[in-house]
Amino acid sequence: MKPHHSFFCPKILPVTFILLLSFFGESLAENHENFLKCLSLQSDTISKVIYTQNNSSYSSVLESSIQNLVYLAPTKPKPLFIITPFHVSEIQATVKCSKKYGLQIRVRSGGHDHDALSSVSYVPFIIVDLINFSEVSVDAEEKTAWVQSGATVGQLNYRIAEKSQNLLAFPVGTCPTVGVGGHLSGGGFGPLLRKYGAAADHVVDAHMIDVKGRFLNRESMGEDLFWAIRGGGGASFGIIVSWKINLVAVPSTVTVFAIPRTLEQNATKLLNKWQHIADRVHEDLFISPILFRMNSTMVSIFTSLFLGGIDRLLPLMQESFPELGLTKQDCKEMSFIESVVYLDGFGISESANVDVLLSRNFPKKSFKGKADYLTEPIPEEAFQGIYDIFFEEDEKTIGLLQFFPYGGKISEISEPEIPYPHRAGNIYTLLYFVDWGQDTTNEAFQRHDNMIKKLFNYTTPYVTKNPRSAYINYRDLDIGANSNEGPISVEEASVWGKKYFKNNFYRLVHVKTMVDPDNFFRNEQSIPPFRLVKDEL
Repeated sequence: MKPHHSFFCPKILPVTFILLLSFFGESLAENHENFLKCLSLQSDTISKVIYTQNNSSYSSVLESSIQNLVYLAPTKPKPLFIITPFHVSEIQATVKCSKKYGLQIRVRSGGHDHDALSSVSYVPFIIVDLINFSEVSVDAEEKTAWVQSGATVGQLNYRIAEKSQNLLAFPVGTCPTVGVGGHLSGGGFGPLLRKYGAAADHVVDAHMIDVKGRFLNRESMGEDLFWAIRGGGGASFGIIVSWKINLVAVPSTVTVFAIPRTLEQNATKLLNKWQHIADRVHEDLFISPILFRMNSTMVSIFTSLFLGGIDRLLPLMQESFPELGLTKQDCKEMSFIESVVYLDGFGISESANVDVLLSRNFPKKSFKGKADYLTEPIPEEAFQGIYDIFFEEDEKTIGLLQFFPYGGKISEISEPEIPYPHRAGNIYTLLYFVDWGQDTTNEAFQRHDNMIKKLFNYTTPYVTKNPRSAYINYRDLDIGANSNEGPISVEEASVWGKKYFKNNFYRLVHVKTMVDPDNFFRNEQSIPPFRLVKDEL
């Protein structure tokens, strides 16, 4: 926030203003020193996991799990301290001391937070990085697992397959570097959503640290708070350190295919047909087109996972989507865990290398994403406008649209069941994504940001309305944000809150009011408590 103009009176600047800067600088430094002393008094071990800006490892720790280069730019605010706890007691100490000395906490478990609310703040802040909370404990006999928030989706998928001989899975996404904590607390979906629903639908217990520094499980936190953290964005309510999940059955053999079709090969008509059958095909069948530009044409790749063998898949495709012309030669049978690797963009020959799911070290890129939900198909003739926007960009720009089908189990669960509300009536989610590689300049960001906004604005007539729904795991500050420098009303927060949570937003506000009435856990799009609102109720 810029100082008021009266602060810049030329006559007082040389003396008074410099004295003020000196005074506040000393006060801040003393405050931060007191914070560190507080931590050492609260925990005997925490000194080993604190990284200050003077620490030689500070930059590498900060950068380790930020996947988006946009938020590694030197101009982005940096945390005063980074804490990488090994023990719950270290998290409890951090919460208590941060409250005492007025430091905001940002919690991260992966790095794919699209607008980096887990790593960036414009007020004095620290990061609690759960990288060391990454254990996955699978009980294949009971068909359950405990997974810590700092584990990645890749690690979770790998360990479940390893312990269950590829007969159990969990309905998360396929991107291996996404952190489990953020994924589950935002709802989480992947190629099993039509068969089994969202990831958070299968959470049966959790361990967390609340605003008072208490360690809670489902019983001690109560059903209201347990409801809120399963899709309501955990960062508004506390620090969730681990989750108990129910696992789901998958067949020993699944089938995948990826069929590319250009405009010259009737891609538009195929996309249009897909829109009319995507949510209606058998729940074992997941077909997700990806649309992008290639040279002088557009390409739609129809990617698919089928929970069964080729011989069962082909008749289903002939019945529901014969226009695609799928043949036996287009298909490949494999284990479910191999399909996870394949659907993440690795080729057939690479899908057997499931160890790649354990890696956190993939090339970092600059990217931007958005999400929409559709209850009606986009008119066939309207696709030309989408193509025109792609063709306005240079060929090096990697932009794409992914069409993620709904229907099946995710549409059968009622909207209030958990905070994630996007259920019956949606035929698919539309994910917008643009990637511009290693270029971190502001010019590159603006150019690609403009492209994705053009696409987003163009599709306005065809997507959900009143509100235009959004997905909290595709965090989007363009749809509204609090400055985070002071209280925010429920009315202000509802601008984005109802987009993410629909009517569940108001129940989330009630929970927030009960568990964190002073709004300690907050960010630019957090859930506000009622008590910060004047004359609103």
